[in-house]
Amino acid sequence: MVRLLGPQDRLLSTIEKQYPGVDVLVRGNHVTLSGDPVQVDAARTLVDELVQLVRSGADLGPVEVASSARILGSGSGSPAELLSQAILTSRGKSIRPKTLGQKNYVDAIDLNTIVFGIGPAGTGKTYLAMAKAVQALQRKEVDRIILSRPAIEAGERLGFLPGTLTDKIDPYLRPLYDALNEMMDPELVPKLLASGTVEVAPLAYMRGRTLNNSFVVLDEAQNTTPEQMKMFLTRLGFGSKMVVTGDITQVDLPAGASGLQLVTKVLGNIDDIHFARLTSDDVVRHSLVGQIVDAYTKYDAQKQLEKFERGEKSRPIGRKNRR
Repeated sequence: MVRLLGPQDRLLSTIEKQYPGVDVLVRGNHVTLSGDPVQVDAARTLVDELVQLVRSGADLGPVEVASSARILGSGSGSPAELLSQAILTSRGKSIRPKTLGQKNYVDAIDLNTIVFGIGPAGTGKTYLAMAKAVQALQRKEVDRIILSRPAIEAGERLGFLPGTLTDKIDPYLRPLYDALNEMMDPELVPKLLASGTVEVAPLAYMRGRTLNNSFVVLDEAQNTTPEQMKMFLTRLGFGSKMVVTGDITQVDLPAGASGLQLVTKVLGNIDDIHFARLTSDDVVRHSLVGQIVDAYTKYDAQKQLEKFERGEKSRPIGRKNRR
């Protein structure tokens, strides 16, 4: 019951928020639902699914409760079946998809050679891709993991960093190292890096290589140019998988088109290439992050509409024929 309800019964209030017409009363090991019959029936189904998730070893949070309610509301299946399968278990913590969008993304990685994970911040694009990479290495499906990012600052110019070349590029690749240390034994990671079994490198180092029997992850792909994206994708060798992740609303390129934006139009109809699109419903950070994403999306859409309307008004209706 403690795992089902959460600290200070926090998850209990999340259940009530999903079904405003239902009052939830907990006494000991008994949960009593009262209120609107339709909503009570839906809330009971949700509680039953959450109990199954707890029994399967899942750690429940507000994200899992809200996501389970959306899955049930859409008739997409059983949350206990969709969200219970762990990708990795590291130091007593299970890494698993927490939303339906994340589940479809993970399944796409299993079924396709190249997968593009496109979505806003906090949707677990890179984290889940790296978990699948570590899983593939542990299962000996690949011989090595290659993680890459373009070395682009997020809207700032940091100047020339001191130290060796490794010291200069390390800040750009630090998020990948952090995720590796979380998913694997921290004492094992340096050994794998030293042996080349795991490689973390900037995108500029990919040119001229053929990546065989590898699980390759390209992060922050919205900051690649079209030429860089083509170069990266053509590194694919035999027995390899590629996962490309990015958020096309957060492009930090100084000028020109994003390679991630263009590739959706160029490769959209090729078999064995899948585009997984995550939304604010798949955000697994603080609940405010999803609201922030939605607010910015609405704002950007309004600005695009105003720009289009201004262009239509300024366009001349017609010109008289000249002799």
